[in-house]
Amino acid sequence: MHDDISSHPAPRAAFTAADAHTLRTALDALGGVRDLDTLDVACGHGGTAALLARGGARRTVGVDNCPDRVRRARERQSGHTAAVEYVVADPADMPQLGPFDLVTAVYPFSHAPDRAALHAMFRGIRANLRPGGRLLSLVRNPGAYPHVDWSPYGMRILDRLPDGDAPLLKARFLTDPPLDFEYREWAHADFAEAAVDAGFSTVAWQPSRTPPADAARDEAYWTAYRAAPVSSLMTCTA
Repeated sequence: MHDDISSHPAPRAAFTAADAHTLRTALDALGGVRDLDTLDVACGHGGTAALLARGGARRTVGVDNCPDRVRRARERQSGHTAAVEYVVADPADMPQLGPFDLVTAVYPFSHAPDRAALHAMFRGIRANLRPGGRLLSLVRNPGAYPHVDWSPYGMRILDRLPDGDAPLLKARFLTDPPLDFEYREWAHADFAEAAVDAGFSTVAWQPSRTPPADAARDEAYWTAYRAAPVSSLMTCTA
């Protein structure tokens, strides 16, 4: 199951709105993507890849392991001047598509079934980055279930099962109709270990950033979310 920050039905779930704001803020802090070669891993329906292309990237490639999602992404960009190249490939078996200056990744690491696949994902991304290139990845925060209820923000954890290298979490997007999915509860230390093993020189973390308050979601609502957010932003330098 892919977690494309722009593919959820309107109104956008609060956690996906926070994810989108977090990623855009980080891209702005880097000075934007104009004239950069960019890659979006696990691109889903193409929301993040389109964001990169519209931002003036010299080249944008989107990779996803689901042919249907890639087809929808290609259809979605039909008629747009900012073109994205889409490739069907598994993030754990990444072909050489670069080099790139910037890679974005929205939650693919949470779906690595085991430690070998997790490390393979990071190695494939690192191999596609130029020296000094950046990886920006939204990753799920561990340890919330059963202590935190994310239902007001658009998703709910249903169960946590010990399984293999990382616990398996059963979850539900609170869409209409609801959509069940699963992901692995990797620790941030597991992500950092895989990044260093892949050859990244720095690994850092940024907290989730939330959009400005409005009539539907006031500051108290976002303050409560920031106390226990769904995700963090992992930033790595090649």
